[in-house]
Amino acid sequence: MGLKKSERQELLPGTLDMLILKTLSRQVLHGYGIAEHIRQVSSEVLTVEEGSLYPALQRLQLQGLIASEWGHSVNNRRARYYRLTAAGRRRLGESESSFARLVEAIARVMKPAT
Repeated sequence: MGLKKSERQELLPGTLDMLILKTLSRQVLHGYGIAEHIRQVSSEVLTVEEGSLYPALQRLQLQGLIASEWGHSVNNRRARYYRLTAAGRRRLGESESSFARLVEAIARVMKPAT
């Protein structure tokens, strides 16, 4: 995930998981749909590559935070669709609170002294 393929930007640990959970809190999607949603909503600042996305989806599923089932995409291709579980909703709430505190703390440090 980053700005451009040539400019990799490291995310804080757990950020990709939080973005996936947030995306799935809005709708059931297949992997490509998740990556596209994140890219579009972030105004193309964040891009999730397959090499990061699918291991994260597998990890979240093993943790019981998301569930999946096979279906067909708009272009009639077989695709695995992911949805948030109750445990995933709880984890998302915890992650959002923790992330908000972190962003506020960073903003305070970065704010110029008055």
